[in-house]
Amino acid sequence: MAAAWVRLCALVLIGVSSAGALAKDKTPTAIVVGGGLAGLTAAYELQNKGWQVTLLEAKAGMGGRSGLATSEWIGNGKAQPVLNQYLERFKLDTLPAPEFVRTPGYLIDGEYFSATDLATKQPATAEALKRYEKTLDDLARSIDDPLNPQATSTLFALDQMNVSTWLDKLQLPATARQLVNQQIRTRYDEPSRLSLLYFAQQNRVYRGVSDRDLRAARLPGGSPVLAQAFVKQLKTIKTSSPVTAIVQDKDGVTVKVGSVGYQADYLVMAVPLRALAKIQITPGLDAQHLAALKSTNYGWRDQLMLKFKQPVWESRARMSGEIFSNTGLGMLWIEPALKGGANVVINLSGDNARLLQAFGDKQMVDQVLIRLHAFYPQARGAFTGYEVKRYSVDAGTGGAYLAYGPGQISKYWRLWERPVQRIAFAGEHTDALYPGTLEGALRSGQRAAGQVQDLLAGKSFDPAKAAAVAAAATATAGAVAAKQEKPGFFSRLFGGADKPEVKAEPVAKAVEAAPAPAPAPAAAPAPAAAPAPVAPEAVAKEEPAKPAATKAAPAKHAPAHKPAAKPAAKQAHKAVEPKKATVKSAPAKKPASDSQAKAG
Repeated sequence: MAAAWVRLCALVLIGVSSAGALAKDKTPTAIVVGGGLAGLTAAYELQNKGWQVTLLEAKAGMGGRSGLATSEWIGNGKAQPVLNQYLERFKLDTLPAPEFVRTPGYLIDGEYFSATDLATKQPATAEALKRYEKTLDDLARSIDDPLNPQATSTLFALDQMNVSTWLDKLQLPATARQLVNQQIRTRYDEPSRLSLLYFAQQNRVYRGVSDRDLRAARLPGGSPVLAQAFVKQLKTIKTSSPVTAIVQDKDGVTVKVGSVGYQADYLVMAVPLRALAKIQITPGLDAQHLAALKSTNYGWRDQLMLKFKQPVWESRARMSGEIFSNTGLGMLWIEPALKGGANVVINLSGDNARLLQAFGDKQMVDQVLIRLHAFYPQARGAFTGYEVKRYSVDAGTGGAYLAYGPGQISKYWRLWERPVQRIAFAGEHTDALYPGTLEGALRSGQRAAGQVQDLLAGKSFDPAKAAAVAAAATATAGAVAAKQEKPGFFSRLFGGADKPEVKAEPVAKAVEAAPAPAPAPAAAPAPAAAPAPVAPEAVAKEEPAKPAATKAAPAKHAPAHKPAAKPAAKQAHKAVEPKKATVKSAPAKKPASDSQAKAG
């Protein structure tokens, strides 16, 4: 009897041990929803770690919000380390950037000005731009840690203001204000819709980064080339597969695409917030996440590429790279075409793009071509065709990229950095340092892949919370709502009065909350080249921010947000630990706009 009992126990132990071994040897599975660069990165990194990955993309093609530029400007390993890591890994060749494209130009009333020309031919405008850039740099320098921008009551108060209100106080001359408005709406959104704290935080991230670093090279073919390099590495991709529902339980996740169901252990959600809002998730998201889905602001943009048989602008001007216009042409990005001729990529953004919702593509192109033809009479004769991308009316995007509105950092800052049960989130909108750029999209994909591996290993994540607010903002935070007097439709769209009349409305006092530590981002796989840390600055005294003009050298801005930087789409992979070190003031820099993500 005793011997039989021993044999029975041995058989039970062997069975348990075998089941454990099978579970241990089971290949982990993941579903990635979204085929932009964030989703592609997450799928690639998980697959390389031995996971079985299925990528679901709603559209017929891959690449997400890649822009129209046929050759995007990208930063070097210092400015965009993760991007350069993948370019090297996939052996994608780049071309050095010519020196003359590394600073922005200006098209003022049809005349092209380089930065040098502007200083000699329009000194009042040049000086006003310097004053704006210096004041912005002072504002950015007041943020000690860009990962915790609302750390003091003074900084928190900036989140209750919009950028337009702040600009009004600078009292810039009309032309300078028009150019500044165009820069801001191209890289983010309309100044009246943009949080001043977010604007300052993004400029803080790029302080000390030179234009040479931000526009170091040209990537022929643009971000779609990088997207296809990822696609070639992945084993299971299903396009034209819009996800309608997700169910989580203790055993895994089930993803519905119409009547078809896919099951996996974990899921990476790499779609814009507007698309995520259309997916039914069970159990449902909490109230904070649902509010963020509904109200988080996205920049609006329509992107046109006009094709010409040959350049119609004067060759002596060497018009190339990023050009800001005060006459309704948006931001121009001029580049040689791959098969001869020349292309002009034009970004109509902010409220300009919103006003064009009802326009057909051809109507929109005609209006822009009329303005260009007025300055360059050969334009119509050399024009051969166009392409259009309308992020603003794309139901799955709802805009171009993240652009926090007033009060939204206080509510939703870094909310999407942490998993919810078995779902990790990726996408440019989930990266705190480089939203709206290729770099941010790639970084977020790496982070989400790392988090899914941590979940499998048994690591738990605290419920996602927006970073805690410090003390209540004082009444000196200023007015938050700006109401513009609107001129005629085409006058407003294509030039003219660009200086809004602002009526101040009182800001409700914020409720004091005890400071809580901001959530630390999960470690992402280390890039080939270590990113340059964001140098912390000495913290200014906690006083209400005063945007008064001050003396100092101007700050130069590189193209922002890709949608190549904001068409393709804005250096550190890890959280920046603030150090109380005094650092010499450096000009504020902006991310390259058509070379970075607006990736996807």
